[in-house]
Amino acid sequence: MTLEKIITVSNGYIMLFLFLAFGTAGIYGIANISDWFALAIFMAIIILPGFFLVNPNTSKVILLFGKYIGTVKENGFYWGNPLYLKKGVSLRACNFDSERVKVNDKLGNPIMISTILVWKVKDTYKAAFDVDNYENFVRVQSDAAVRKLASLYPYDNFEDDDKEEEITLRASVNEVSVALEKELSERLDMAGIEVLEARIGYLAYAQEIASAMLKRQQATAIIAARHKIVEGAVSMVEMAILKLSKNNIVDLDEERKAAMVSNLMVVLCSDKDATPIVNTGTLNH
Repeated sequence: MTLEKIITVSNGYIMLFLFLAFGTAGIYGIANISDWFALAIFMAIIILPGFFLVNPNTSKVILLFGKYIGTVKENGFYWGNPLYLKKGVSLRACNFDSERVKVNDKLGNPIMISTILVWKVKDTYKAAFDVDNYENFVRVQSDAAVRKLASLYPYDNFEDDDKEEEITLRASVNEVSVALEKELSERLDMAGIEVLEARIGYLAYAQEIASAMLKRQQATAIIAARHKIVEGAVSMVEMAILKLSKNNIVDLDEERKAAMVSNLMVVLCSDKDATPIVNTGTLNH
């Protein structure tokens, strides 16, 4: 298996000086009708195709008659064999925001999901020769990875579920991002791509069930709120009865305690303000 090989080539400025020297000599020879001007012009023409630039965070993959010679990563002005074929590969970090795709989560609910990926080329040989087009490879594999990830976890937990999942797409952002990054790293390694960051960019229920799921979430929230209200009301009623009995404010039999508990629970648990009725008679009327 061929691996990336870093090579060094000739300094371009030295060869530029020779190119200018041969070019000047050729022009001088033509002007003075010298016999050697053709050789000087020929040498200048031979030197010219060998010049190339390597900009910061870019590289040049060098080939000679189809054979991989090496990669130049250090930026600068260089000269190489005029027969070298030089293929540029960017080493800059790139952002990729995938399209929103419709998939089914672990529970079979249709959801819309997309991913944001930050990546860069780490092995120029793999990126240039092990895949046909490494940028398109990143797009296709990102789509496949996010589809697989969505099928492994449910969108969300609900209190009426028999078994709640520890990791969900909506709540477990860090865990899901780690799983997505690992999946993408395994898929993109064959193309020499390093995954710098991967996370979910968009997540929502599909349009056909979004309304029903919203109602379900609202119902779950209302039930949870009512549960807290009842817990608080029971605690307050218990405290009221204990305080009344302890301080001997009023002696209540079981029937009156039941009536008091009923009235207090209605007042405390009602979603509307209670309208008090003042009893000006006895406790029995």
